[in-house]
Amino acid sequence: MSFPLLTATAALPAIGAIATAAVPAARRTAAKWLALLFSLATLVLAAVVLVRFEPGGARYQLTESHAWIADFGVRYELGVDGIGVALLALTALLVPFVILAGWHDADPLEEVNPNRRWRPTQGFFALILMVEAMVILSFEATDVFLFYILFEAMLIPMYFLIGGFGDRAAPAQFAATAAGGGDEAAATQRSYAAVKFLLYNLVGGLIMLAAVIGLYVVAGTFSLSEIAEARANGTLSIATNTERWLFLGFFFAFAVKAPLWPLHTWLPNAMGEATAPVAVLITAVVDKVGTFAMLRFCLQLFPEASKWATPAILVLALISIIYGALLAVGQRDMKRLIAYASISHFGFIIMGIFAMTSQGQSGATLYMVNHGISTAALMLVAGFLISRRGSRLIADYGGVQKVAPVLAGTFLIGGLATLSLPGLSPFVSEFLVLVGTFSRYPVVGIIATLGIVLAALYVLVLYQRTMTGAVRAEVRTMPDLRIRELVVVTPLIALLLFLGVYPKPLTEIVNPAVEHTMSDVQKTDPKPEVEAAP
Repeated sequence: MSFPLLTATAALPAIGAIATAAVPAARRTAAKWLALLFSLATLVLAAVVLVRFEPGGARYQLTESHAWIADFGVRYELGVDGIGVALLALTALLVPFVILAGWHDADPLEEVNPNRRWRPTQGFFALILMVEAMVILSFEATDVFLFYILFEAMLIPMYFLIGGFGDRAAPAQFAATAAGGGDEAAATQRSYAAVKFLLYNLVGGLIMLAAVIGLYVVAGTFSLSEIAEARANGTLSIATNTERWLFLGFFFAFAVKAPLWPLHTWLPNAMGEATAPVAVLITAVVDKVGTFAMLRFCLQLFPEASKWATPAILVLALISIIYGALLAVGQRDMKRLIAYASISHFGFIIMGIFAMTSQGQSGATLYMVNHGISTAALMLVAGFLISRRGSRLIADYGGVQKVAPVLAGTFLIGGLATLSLPGLSPFVSEFLVLVGTFSRYPVVGIIATLGIVLAALYVLVLYQRTMTGAVRAEVRTMPDLRIRELVVVTPLIALLLFLGVYPKPLTEIVNPAVEHTMSDVQKTDPKPEVEAAP
């Protein structure tokens, strides 16, 4: 038996989570280093997966298949295509930076009894590693029931990360309250955000469960490869109405996770109340499971229903793009601004997926990766800024570039990547999505470009209000980025620049998988109306 590389890639952070949680309460620093080492080891394994993956090879590679719940036809089946391996690598890459950025986020505010059973620092980093394990395994799962379990299970550690380890920089209205009342109000907001996150995603998951059961009744198996093979050779035929209902059950859950308007309202609360590293975990890692699943499951399992639903989904994606950007323009809270910007970006991703063109789907997959890197860079620098000032409100800043120029410069690069400036990696993604959409749905593509204009507005206004102008008294003594913070930000910025100039390493991996997806829905790219000159 060959070495189960995919299982090892997911098992390593899970083992790290258990080991980190078991570290004695008094050894907080040891727990941090242990979590970081496990995350780096996972990154090494992910790099091995990336190297061993052959872009021109079989659709699913490094496959594993074992009997699990035989009576119900459930198998432990894993395999990665180009889309899955790219997102697996993104997850493994970001988690070490999340751990480093949150190095002190769970430190107790005062000394605690070393014999106390609840160890917040160890728990914080253990939960991050557990989320990583579940997300990686969800990108590898080719059994629908296995994917569903992971899709739901990752909500549990995320719930505790949001509700139990919220942002200590409470908004001004809480700080203005009496000390005890302010802490209580902030805790209430964190609890509200965590419960809202959980309820929204649980409802989506329950609807998906009904669709998963329905799929098994129709197909007799949960195996993605078996269902696809049966549909290809004509031994499995799903009635049109049945396929549409099943598609809606899956898509609803993925649209909540993505998040797509109008199922998005949990995201600004969750990202606003979570620490900056956990906010990165939410939008750059966990939410990608939703858009990834649209490509892997919706289009592959229900091709006809996907084409049937495309017009409505494109309208929802378009609303997400414009609505998210407009609300970002009007935000006073820095982290909520980034959250609404992410809603707009997810609209672009979903638009690219359902444009049903190779450029659109390649751009959407690249967008998932590049959005993860750019949002991580911007949100983590914003977190460093907030930790210095103790406020998330934009109005509490001004003149930061004069006292902390490196911090301001990295913040600017992260912001410019968010607005997809040419030369930075998100530009390639957004350009491909717009070209792919315009070639089949020109009106949708034209309207979507308004999102680019609004992105420039909210990013540049944010930078102007926080970094330029007169130096406020509260930021006059603000320190610049420290070595640990530079170690976090510098590789992310380097990646934004490298993939912005040379995206070929990503496109070579992604494009063959996109060809398979286009074949699933039996779509070809529209021919240009004007023939090229000879």
